[in-house]
Amino acid sequence: MTQTFIVTGTDTGIGKTVFAAALAGALGARYWKPIQAGLDDGSDSERTAALSGLPIGHVLPEAYRLVTPCSPHLAAEVDDVTIDLDRLALPVVDGPLVVEGAGGALVPVTREILYADVFARWGKPVVLVARTALGTINHSLLSIEALRARGVQIHGIAFVGDPVEDTEATIAAIGKVRRLGRLPMLPELNPAALAQAFADAFDLADFA
Repeated sequence: MTQTFIVTGTDTGIGKTVFAAALAGALGARYWKPIQAGLDDGSDSERTAALSGLPIGHVLPEAYRLVTPCSPHLAAEVDDVTIDLDRLALPVVDGPLVVEGAGGALVPVTREILYADVFARWGKPVVLVARTALGTINHSLLSIEALRARGVQIHGIAFVGDPVEDTEATIAAIGKVRRLGRLPMLPELNPAALAQAFADAFDLADFA
């Protein structure tokens, strides 16, 4: 079966896009960000294209590109756009697919539907990305519970940040999730450095 991994996070601004770019690059996957909200600083698709080393065409166009940098449900309202869930069906691609959500698992897509609800519809495994800083145990365990409450399969948890062994081990043990690895904070973020950091920190066999 074709590998499909959904990448979500415990919060916004924690390195989820960097991890998604690294995973997509390592797998030689297609990458898809269904909804981009906020364009002033560029899009996550553009960042992924720049960081992943993927061939042209492997970064798929978003279903929605919203101008306002906020939760998709509100960004759509501000932009006078109606989000149609049918347009969020997973694309059919040749080979692996990495799909990135927005912010955390319970970010609203519309006034009625959260990202975790969309993940449940897709029925594909989710990789939860978490920072290692103070507060991440609570955020991570809440995210795990929210995903499981909707029947979402959690493939594992990937950390981003400086090593905090007890925190990482505690989340994996209490949350009963596979600890996939940890991306360090890189002094220089470029495709070569990111690919090497991913190769050093993760076992690609865990994504087979």
